[in-house]
Amino acid sequence: MVKVIVTGAAGFIGSQLIETLLQQEQEVLGIDEFNDYYDPMLKRKNVAHLHWQPGFTLIEGDMQFLDWQTLLKDVDVVYHQAAQAGVRASWGQSFRGYTERNINATQVLLEAAKDAKNLKRLVFASSSSVYGDAETLPTHEEICPQPVSPYGITKLAAELLCGQYHKNFGVPCVSLRYFTVYGPRQRPDMAFHKFFKSILQNEAIPIYGDGQQTREFTFVSDVIAANLAAATVPQAVGEIFNIGGGSRVVLAEVLDTIEEIVGKPIKRNHIEKAMGDARHTAADVSKAQKILGYQPQVSLRDGLTQEWQWIKSLY
Repeated sequence: MVKVIVTGAAGFIGSQLIETLLQQEQEVLGIDEFNDYYDPMLKRKNVAHLHWQPGFTLIEGDMQFLDWQTLLKDVDVVYHQAAQAGVRASWGQSFRGYTERNINATQVLLEAAKDAKNLKRLVFASSSSVYGDAETLPTHEEICPQPVSPYGITKLAAELLCGQYHKNFGVPCVSLRYFTVYGPRQRPDMAFHKFFKSILQNEAIPIYGDGQQTREFTFVSDVIAANLAAATVPQAVGEIFNIGGGSRVVLAEVLDTIEEIVGKPIKRNHIEKAMGDARHTAADVSKAQKILGYQPQVSLRDGLTQEWQWIKSLY
């Protein structure tokens, strides 16, 4: 039986990745510190049904202080999903949380991984935020990263650490740069979650800036498929891959689609542009297609419909 570790186990992506791994009859050790960046009860709800599944163990704790030498014994794959998320919250006093959870915690894991004899792969969840306002769209992996937020800086630092531990110690790292992931269990600070919740409560949707910014949106199941491929394809080791949803969309047009899904007009409240937000994102996923066999399967309309159904059940 394949034995894996998933950090950020109770999060939006981590919890759904674990479900898929358990369906494949892998033995999963989940790690999460249940911090209060958003309501920890939502995270506990994400994994409540997993406790009864054979092959699943949950450890609650801060990654920086766990006994990784023991935890990594006989582990085949680590899916490192844990992070302090959120571009807008990464300014000011809260920055320390980003350096500790995104950089320090990753370094502690990598330091232990270099001595883990059985480890075949460490898949790191990076972010399109490392690109900032990219000069070329769609953006490919060879473009020099220029993050425009403290969050993006910490994700790039962690990604570079993965590269150095691979180069110097042979740690079998793969980094996946996610482009705006959405779907059921999406964090409450993320746009679609906030939009749908506002609609349910008959409130105006807050829109940063003029609404003409573009984003590459990626459905959560496509991100999980990319992780599974990154963990198994031999040629992936030491590489960085963009993981996008296959289309770049203007935010104002997304709101039109949401109106069609919910079946009523939505109120829009334009507010000041957020510091650290890239104006445009678009992923060139040709490298992931070629090496990982990655092909996004879920259209934006279908993915938004699934998230709407989940939000309605939540509130």
